[in-house]
Amino acid sequence: MERRLAEVRELGREEGEKMKFFLDSAKVDEIRYARDMWNIDGVTSNPRHVRNSGKPFLTAVRDIAREFEGSGKPISVEVNPHHPSAEPMVEEAAKLASLSPNFVIKLPATEAGFRALWTLSERGIRVNLTLVFSAVQALQAARLGATFVSPFVGWKEANGEEISHLVQEIVTIYRNYRFKTEVLVAAVRNARQIVEAAVAGADIVTAGFDVFKEAFDNPYTAMGLKRFSDSWDATAYE
Repeated sequence: MERRLAEVRELGREEGEKMKFFLDSAKVDEIRYARDMWNIDGVTSNPRHVRNSGKPFLTAVRDIAREFEGSGKPISVEVNPHHPSAEPMVEEAAKLASLSPNFVIKLPATEAGFRALWTLSERGIRVNLTLVFSAVQALQAARLGATFVSPFVGWKEANGEEISHLVQEIVTIYRNYRFKTEVLVAAVRNARQIVEAAVAGADIVTAGFDVFKEAFDNPYTAMGLKRFSDSWDATAYE
């Protein structure tokens, strides 16, 4: 662990550069709360989140875009996962990108997805390459010009796989070759995974509303506040 920390420190970030938090949601009430209370840096969505919002797809993503109009904060929106080839992915991606300057298009880490990424990056359309489960997939995404690459950590860990090295490997590869692609750690399920992503040097973590809510709270903070409050109440102010 100490060696890994030393490697991250040696690779280092520019002074003042911060880790970013994105909210993984398509619910406007959650997004507003996270924007106003937590100062989130962006939003990621997927078909499941849109379904949970109860809105048609285009309505949901347009509503999210309105919440960040003029902010420049990125909003990842995903193309239809049924697309069998690169061509329809590119066509839908161009349509979605035209709806808001905040939109970053999510494509899957498949052969068709990589080909669509290549075309879109040449056209200047930003892409978040998602469903990434290996460093090789992340390397190819960066080679083809992805804006973000989203390694999924929670799914792998839930299936008993060791995940601590995945993000570190991607971060190291990107710094070795000075790729501009940002590492956006996704499928984050708890505070420990947020911390591990930060220690590994990831640029961004995206997590659900409840994950952030629970991560920012701590029972020991509540316990300490109760003790201090009791002492405050038992002490004269003047």
